[in-house]
Amino acid sequence: MSQLIRHVITGLGMVCLYLPSYAQQKPAYVPPRQYHSYQTAVPVKIDGIADEDAWAKALWSDDFTDIEGDKQPTPAMRTRLKMLWDKQYLYIFAELEEPHIWATLHQHDTIIFQDNDFEVFVDPDGDGERYFEIEINPHNTVMDLFMPKAYRAGGDALLTWDTKGIQTAVQIDGTLNNPKDKDKKWTVEMAIPFSAFVLFNQGLTPKDGTRWRINFSRVEWDTDIVNGQYIKRKDPKTGRSLPEHNWVWSPQGIINMHAPEKWGYLSFVAQPAGSAPVTLPLPAIEAAKEYLWDVYARQQQYRRKNGRYASTLGALGITATAITEQGVTYTLLMEGITDQFTATLVSKNTKEHCSINQEGKISQKSSNE
Repeated sequence: MSQLIRHVITGLGMVCLYLPSYAQQKPAYVPPRQYHSYQTAVPVKIDGIADEDAWAKALWSDDFTDIEGDKQPTPAMRTRLKMLWDKQYLYIFAELEEPHIWATLHQHDTIIFQDNDFEVFVDPDGDGERYFEIEINPHNTVMDLFMPKAYRAGGDALLTWDTKGIQTAVQIDGTLNNPKDKDKKWTVEMAIPFSAFVLFNQGLTPKDGTRWRINFSRVEWDTDIVNGQYIKRKDPKTGRSLPEHNWVWSPQGIINMHAPEKWGYLSFVAQPAGSAPVTLPLPAIEAAKEYLWDVYARQQQYRRKNGRYASTLGALGITATAITEQGVTYTLLMEGITDQFTATLVSKNTKEHCSINQEGKISQKSSNE
């Protein structure tokens, strides 16, 4: 895939690398949002309407925010979603308020975010490396891809990957591509088979308590009505279209959807929708992972300057190796040679450990394993 195509897929300004200050301090941390998905005993009909009893009992997510969070104004239009699951599918229903609904793209795997769209990003095993993306516009046109490695590690999007068995539907509350009236919203409904999320011939069907990294994005372009058509608003100085708005479910703190380590968490609950709410708090190590990403960013910066990775934390300006989060203390360790490194967080009391390597791959072992 050419660099030009790769740039288009990732979006304008969407691949900026997070580089913290070398001054040793706690890395900036944007707490990820969580959604607890309950089961449905009856398969959901995918028609974009969500009138089933299970949908009525499912809770709405928090409203979407700007991708940078509180750094930017609250989105001008509301976006929210619900999720359900059964033994076969993850069900998603999203509602996007929009006074002017338009779309131009009809062909599968075209670059859908050139229209206003709704996007799903899923990293089922939470390794920060291999993940899936699905985009859909108001025409119900889908683009889907698989990332074998994140862009930060030189990965390329595999557009040849398709979400086998996916069902999608869109409903328009208004009229599509009609600038003469005001619309209310458009809704998206999806049934994504768990069998589509296959990594090295291993299925990723969840069970009670399974937790996935996930996020959702809404791309919204500013438009003007010119000669009865929607035209993207342009910068008067450059003549180019103004950058798109990126509104997301779980704010990431950076303008980069392709950073799985910044996504929220989906927890699967094996109880029917409408059951008493269950709270599955994130373990302390989730916040402590920011220190691993701090090491990763410093190592990339060190290598650009020195032509190799640092072999010690001290060479990266890190002297304190005891990290405490939520009352749990972890020790930060690192091994590094010219072209590789591994940084690890280890807890003596909980027997948890989590590591990161030079490609940003996360490997984790919980206290229950």
